[in-house]
Amino acid sequence: MNYWPLLGVAVVVTGFVLRLNPVIVVVSAGLVSGLTAGMSLPDLLALLGESFVSNRALLLFAFTLPTIGVLERAGLREHALAWITRLRGVTMARLLITYLGVRQLLSMVGLIDIAGHAQTVRPLLAPMAESAAEKTQGGLDRVQTQRVHALSAATDNVGRFFGEDVFLAFGAVLLIQGFFNEHGIALQPLQIAIWALPTAIAAFVIHAIRISWFQRNLAHAATQPGSAHVAD
Repeated sequence: MNYWPLLGVAVVVTGFVLRLNPVIVVVSAGLVSGLTAGMSLPDLLALLGESFVSNRALLLFAFTLPTIGVLERAGLREHALAWITRLRGVTMARLLITYLGVRQLLSMVGLIDIAGHAQTVRPLLAPMAESAAEKTQGGLDRVQTQRVHALSAATDNVGRFFGEDVFLAFGAVLLIQGFFNEHGIALQPLQIAIWALPTAIAAFVIHAIRISWFQRNLAHAATQPGSAHVAD
């Protein structure tokens, strides 16, 4: 057995310890492992190019994080808080329920990654929900703020999870179809998507009630100075 390709692992460890550029470290480790395994340089470059193309969606997601970080440093969260403060009639429940509906509808047509925790929840939805809650209920303590942020993240999860199953080309729908075919039950993706629609509607109604109940408990806690927690 040829153990020389394991030098790539040493390159990765050394590069991360020295805090070098992760992309350069990973590519260098791949080159070292490939060359020591006996691959020719043209074959190795072709393999790297194929891996880059097949994982381009992951790379785009990775680029999202520094972009959001730059926007936050430029005051994105502060602008979102100020914008919600200026709007009249906006409550935390109305904001989150509206986002839930939009998130589900977009997921139903396959636009799954147009929103998410990194893109919208942390920089926009969570601070906007916090600002809306403070505008109607007064100041929030740390526990209440964290619960509002958690509810915002849960709203995104529910909207995506129960909306994407209605999309015909979603992988889970095809997986369900294959499972039933193996057991002699012939189903079309459209049939599976249609039967997923009642579940999506039920999820929307249940979570909307949960959001409204949370806001009600938040308002009740605001009237009791000694209470520091909100019952979910």
